[in-house]
Parts: sequence; structure tokens; C-alpha cells
Amino acid sequence: MPLPQGILDSSLDAIGQTPLVRLQRIADAEGLKCNLLAKLEFLSVGGSLKDRIAKRMVEEAERTGRLVPGKTTVIEATSGNTGIGLGLVCALKGYPLIITLPAKMSLEKEATLRALGAEIIRTPTEAAFDSPESHIGVAKRLQQRIPDSVILDQYTNLDNPLAHELTTGPEIIDAIVSDYGSHSATSRKSTGMVDVLVVGAGTGGTITGCSHSVKAHNPDCLVIGVDPKGSILAYPDSLNKSTDSPIYQVEGIGYDFIPKVLDRFAPTVDKWLKIGDEEAFPAAMRLIKEEALLVGGSSGTALAGTLKWLREEGKSLAQTEGKNVVVILPDGIRNYMSKPWFLESATQEKETTLARVIKQALEKND
Repeated sequence: MPLPQGILDSSLDAIGQTPLVRLQRIADAEGLKCNLLAKLEFLSVGGSLKDRIAKRMVEEAERTGRLVPGKTTVIEATSGNTGIGLGLVCALKGYPLIITLPAKMSLEKEATLRALGAEIIRTPTEAAFDSPESHIGVAKRLQQRIPDSVILDQYTNLDNPLAHELTTGPEIIDAIVSDYGSHSATSRKSTGMVDVLVVGAGTGGTITGCSHSVKAHNPDCLVIGVDPKGSILAYPDSLNKSTDSPIYQVEGIGYDFIPKVLDRFAPTVDKWLKIGDEEAFPAAMRLIKEEALLVGGSSGTALAGTLKWLREEGKSLAQTEGKNVVVILPDGIRNYMSKPWFLESATQEKETTLARVIKQALEKND
């Protein structure tokens, strides 16, 4: 899927088409011989992979007559990024937008949504998905009481996984095939295929849709889902330990129910891993500090899962030159700059070699 050429008609044409980048510094530090590659979804115009599903859900709803310009109000329950994607689309197309958002989600997400013209209702983080007080429950109540309103419902809407099956997955494949086709004798080795795909799971649309496309390209591709500790998306269910706190700080992934768009079984998802906040946030900071990629916490979850698999079950593949391991990085640090996990790490003063040089330079007499 070639990048758009020339002048784009609107920001909607800047959704997706994100680069695939080598994580060479982390790969070298981990002693990996495989190609460790990252899909940088935070470089989409709205800042996350959810831009893709927002655009497709709205356009398909327009095509089928569910959304009528000048008449319909859009309502959506979201952890924030789908809301921001819908905020972009609805702002350009003129649809009023109401977003229901759990309390734990960042202030930056709320501010961005309000800047795009959305109305925001915060709901208790601890409310179960089927509670009338949850973000899903409140969205349903609003839809019942507001005339000409529609919930696009990312949790059940098949245009969610289809957006990734038709765009995200093919973009990953095209990047690897193009790189393979341009190889010279001095280039890095490559199988020319996606050998392993690692994806964090929220609604499940990304992992379900991307799996369909990459497995059509390479039936032997191993697809690994990463689920936060405290969530129940992983399979088998025994992975979801009751001793894990149901409240976790990483945003945008994990749920206390199984969304209908998620196919969590093989052959769609071959393996599941559980990653806690204590692994996710340091991994996100590694991406920022070592690879200069300004990612959010869920990208850390995905990277931590990738490295865990490569160190353990995937040891042999990790040491095989040319194998392509792709991890999807869902969003950027823009949404989380006020969060303690970022601020405490980013602003913590450490006496580095350069800091000592600066101190000595300032202490010298002129």
C-alpha cells in the first residue's frame, strides 16, 4: 500500500500509512539476531491505531444509512483513542459526538477530545462492563434517550477488525516484502515474510484483523496476544489469575469482558502472554530512551511481551538471522505526559557522566 502522494484533501487521508522501523538498539542490547521491527501507529494523524477503525466505522455507517449528516449524533464508549479518532472524523464530517470515558483515562485524552468538540462523560473505573454506571452502560442509556443517536460500538462492529485486516496488516507485509525485494549482498537478511506478530489486545480488533492478513501471507506466522495482568482476554482462561488486581494503570488494552470482535483462539491467536504494569512502563521508557520513540504505556506492554517470548519460548527464533518479529506500538506519549509512571521516570534526576561534566564546568573559576 503506497504512501499518499501530493497534497491530501484532509487529515482523514493522513490516517494510517505508518512506518515499520527497526528496534536495532534494543535488539543489540538483548543479543537478538532476528529482525525486531515496530509498527509506529502513534504517527497516524490522530496519534493511534484507533484512527483507522474510527474512519472505517463512520464511513461504512454513512454508506449503509446509519449515519445521516446534519441529523445523527454519534455516541461511543472508549478508553480514549477510539474517541479521539472519532473526534477527528466527526469534526470534519459535522457529527455531534458524545464520549463516555472511564475515570482512570488520562486528562490529556479528555482535553484532546474536548478540543475536537466532543462532549465527555466520565464513569467509574471500577464499574463492571455490564453495570449501568460503566462507560458502556452510560453510552447505552444516552443512546436510548437522545433522538437520532447511534453507538458505532467498537466492541461488536466488524469494521473494527476489517480496518486492520485491510490496512494495518497489508502495510506491514508490504514494508517487509519491499525491503526484501531491495536487498543487496550487504543488506540484513530477511525471510521476506512476517514470521512473528505481537499485538496488545483491547477490543481485539487489531490482533484479529492483522492476524487474518498476515496469515494469508504466511500461514506459519506466529501471532502472539499480550494482555495486561488484571484483564481476562488471554486464553486459556487459566492465564487470567484471580489473584491479579483487576485495576491496572496501563490504558487502552485489557477488559473485564470478551469483546465480540476478538477471536482469541488459534489459529487467529496462537499464544497469549500476561504482562503487568511493572513490566510495561519500564519497557515504554526503553523505547523512548533507547529508540527515541515517544510511545505510550501499552506500547511498553507489547514490547515487554515480545522480549519475554524471545527470551523464553522463542530463543531459537531470536537467534535466527532474517526472521522478522513485528510488534505493533499502538499510541504515543502525548496522552500520558501527566501520568506518574512517565513523570517520575522522565524527571528523576540522575548523576550521569554528562551531568558531572556540566557540574565541573560550572564550578571552574573564570
